[in-house]
Order: sequence, then C-alpha cells, then structure tokens
Amino acid sequence: MTDLAFTDAAELVDLYRRRAASPVEAVEACLERIDAVDGVLNAYVTVDREGALDAARRATEAPVTGPLHGVPVGIKDLTETAGLRTTFGSTIYADHVPETDALVVERLRAAGAIILGKTNTPEFGAGANTFNDVFGATRNPWDPALTCGGSSGGSAVALAAGMSPLCEGSDLGGSLRTPASFCGVIGFRTTPGLVPIAPGAPWETLAVVGPMSRSVRDCGLMLAAIAGPDDRAALSYDVDTAAFAAAAASPDATGVRVAFTPDMGGLLPVDPEVAAICETAARAFERLGGTVQAATPDVSGLRAIVRATRGLSMVVGHEADLRDHGDALQAGLRGNIEEGLALTTPEIAEGLRQRDAYYERMRAFMADRDLLCLPVAPIVPFPVEQRWPRTVNGRPMEDYVEWLSLSYAITVAGLPALALPVGFTAAGLPVGMQIVGGRRREAGVLRAAAALERELALDRRPPRSYDA
Repeated sequence: MTDLAFTDAAELVDLYRRRAASPVEAVEACLERIDAVDGVLNAYVTVDREGALDAARRATEAPVTGPLHGVPVGIKDLTETAGLRTTFGSTIYADHVPETDALVVERLRAAGAIILGKTNTPEFGAGANTFNDVFGATRNPWDPALTCGGSSGGSAVALAAGMSPLCEGSDLGGSLRTPASFCGVIGFRTTPGLVPIAPGAPWETLAVVGPMSRSVRDCGLMLAAIAGPDDRAALSYDVDTAAFAAAAASPDATGVRVAFTPDMGGLLPVDPEVAAICETAARAFERLGGTVQAATPDVSGLRAIVRATRGLSMVVGHEADLRDHGDALQAGLRGNIEEGLALTTPEIAEGLRQRDAYYERMRAFMADRDLLCLPVAPIVPFPVEQRWPRTVNGRPMEDYVEWLSLSYAITVAGLPALALPVGFTAAGLPVGMQIVGGRRREAGVLRAAAALERELALDRRPPRSYDA
C-alpha cells in the first residue's frame, strides 16, 4: 500500500482522481505521523485535527477540481489563519486567533488544500534556529540533537518527517532556504512581489512568503497556486502562474549556463565538505547538457547593505513591540530592533546606495548566465541548544546574521533562489545548494532544478522513529 504520509502532493491528487486513495486517508496518515514523531521533533505547534478531517471528508465526497485538491498543508505560525491560533512565536500573542486568513492561505484553500495546522518559528521569524518561549525548540529530523535551522524550521521538519506533503514558509535572510538545507527538503525564495503578502507591508522588498516541499514538481505546483497579483501588495505583478507547474513537471537543463562559487569570493569560510558536495552537484549540470564555470559576483558592501535594510525593517515591523512589550521579547529580537534604532540617517542612506550599486553588479553578472549555484549555508546543523554559531569554520561571527551571508547575498539582489538537497555529509546530514536565477526567472530555475533533482536521485527520507 502507498505510504501516504510520504507521498508527494502531485501524486496524491492523481491518486484521488483514480480513487486509489482519499483526502481523508492522506490527512489521517499525516496525523498518525504527527502523533508518532512530533513529540520529539516539535514541528507543529497547533494541529487543527477536527477541522482538517472535516475538510478532508468534504474533499473526498467532491470531484477533484483544484490543483491542490485534498492536499494537507502546514502553515508557518507567522502567517494568519482564520479561527486557528497564530502566535508569531511570541508570548505577546500566545492566545491570538485571527478572524481572517492571510492571502497565501486564502489562495491555498481556493486551490483545494487542507490546512493541517501551524508550524513552529522563532519569535517573529527573527532567527535561523527555530525556538521560542511559547513552544520551545524544533529539532532536526536527521538528528534531533541538532537544529533544523530557521525561521521556517517547523515547516521543513514537517515535510522531512512525513507530517505534511506541502508547507508554507517565509524568507528574509534565508528562512526558507536554511531549514530546507538542514532538513533535506526544498524551499523556494522567489522574486519579491511574485507571491503577494497581505496583510503586510505593501512595499516590502526583503521578506517573501513561498512554497516548501519534498519535490521540485510539488514546489512548482504550490507556487502556481499562490503567485499572481493583488492590489494590496504594491510590488505584485501579472504572471503566467501555470508556467511554474509546467516547468517543474518538465525537467530540462539543456544549454543552461551555470556559474558556481563555493563561498562568494571568501564572503564566509565554507566547510570543505559542504563546498565539495555543492560543487559536485553543480558540475552535474554538465552531464545534463549545460555548461559550468567557476565565477563569483562582486559582493562588496554586503555588510553595510544588510545592516541598513534589515535594521530599518526591524524598526518598521517591531518598534512598537519593543516599546510596549520590551521585557517580553526574546533577547535576540530585542537586540535586532535596538540595532535598527541606533542606525543614523547617513548609515541608512549609505546602505541603500550600496544596495543600488550591488543590484547593478548582480544584474550584469547574471546577464550572460542562467543560474548561479552556491551553498545555502557554510556549515552543517549545529546543536539545537546553541542559539547561533559564534564561529564559522574558525572565523568569529559578529552576530547571528553574519553566518547567513550566503543567503543574504541573494536576498538583497531580489533574485529567485531555490534550495535543493544535493547530497549528504559523511555523518549523514543533508546539504542544500542555492540555485539562483535572474530576476523573475522562476520557471527556468524550477525546470533546471527538476532536472538536477532527477539526475542526483537522492533518498531523502530521514529516520522513521526517534528516541525521546
């Protein structure tokens, strides 16, 4: 019998059409996995058991219509869900129940998806290790002693451990990509505006919401359901959403021009094993009919850009939280907001000028290349009790943001980047590689990533049971 807990979304919909399985069976399989392993892993913080089963019964009785008909989906606890607790990982909102869905949830429901529950996140998503004072830490399914990354850590763990075939996440400095890499799943940070955020800041250029999955095909299927314009998001734009599902279902890397860099020109010292795994994966594009060259864009000024843009974003989003609930905020978040408040006007202006120049250099670099490939993270998962790595391969880190520089280097350029599992370390831990495309070139990224995924043919299922 098909193991529905580990069956991909596209295959589930096909099974439903053939009456070989039902949405009720799929939801029950996910709930059984949650009951079996989540006591150790702590991926889900709120499970809508009855609501999901009710929706599954209705989907089972109805004809298959929507592209995600009857597919269980986990929603990051930063994203509002009508009638279902949404805490943002903060004690301030520990009992918060929204009255309306966020737009991405609204679109998932319209596509036929079933909301299974909410997945864990650090407080307000500020952190690359998923823990908070409401629900505690989420653990890596490959080794529960280690971090799953963050901030979409609960979603990544739910996928990897068979607790949901699709999950929603968000990304500013790697929050989709880092947990995807650490857990052996896929996370796609798309061009800002492709997936509109509402409610939220209509002019947001750093943070995005996006799909997480166990296959590239499912990633494209989910992206097609949530992308497209909405007037509430000023940067959103018209797009052929069907192209994403079509590209992901049509693997092809023929003629693709790839640049590979292990460390963005020494931006961070990357673990040699991680770098080697990613380079071997990138070179596989040559077997697929592409060309690969060693090349690195000019990332000078990145630190000033991140400091200014992230600091400003933290003040816009959370200055009121600091003012009204300062003592209740976790130390890391409180420090982020205070650093933003300490920025001077000239520092912010210089960071924004540097970002303009950075974008032009990155645009020129990608002009005659289709893809840029590089590691998601410079290291493998670290102990879950460690809030962030104070050193990376021997180099001291100034703060928790610095070790995320490989992902921030893509964020501030506004380019799409898909984190794809590409191998395992000798210790059996997954390693992810960023496949970066030109602005608004998501379909090309999906098509090439699907080809590489098929070529590598990794077994990405972690241990099925865990010791408490």
